[in-house]
Amino acid sequence: MAKPKPANAKDPAECTQMILPVRDALDILSGKWKLPIIISLSFGNKRFSQMAREIPNITDRMLSKELRDLEINQLVKRTVYPSVPVVVEYSMTQYGKSLERVIGELRNWGMQHRKRIITKKSSE
Repeated sequence: MAKPKPANAKDPAECTQMILPVRDALDILSGKWKLPIIISLSFGNKRFSQMAREIPNITDRMLSKELRDLEINQLVKRTVYPSVPVVVEYSMTQYGKSLERVIGELRNWGMQHRKRIITKKSSE
């Protein structure tokens, strides 16, 4: 006789279906710098040097690489203005703006986690 499944048991295929899209999202957003860049751009269009100043410790080379990756994934738009000197501005695409809720939830969770850990450390 087969063992009955616990009431909270889920189908393994459902688990896999949940893991794959989350993994895809993390692949696109992973690393130390992508989310800070997205957050910086969520406050408005920026030139390269503005972002470099706003994001502590990022190198120009890394900022350039990460912006390219975000542009390839259609989260960031790079606009070149034909002026002298040439002006390049970065902005969030509509698709990139769809991350605002996710980033807001991460921020909320992070704040709660910091309070929890700081409270735990101070009570030890």
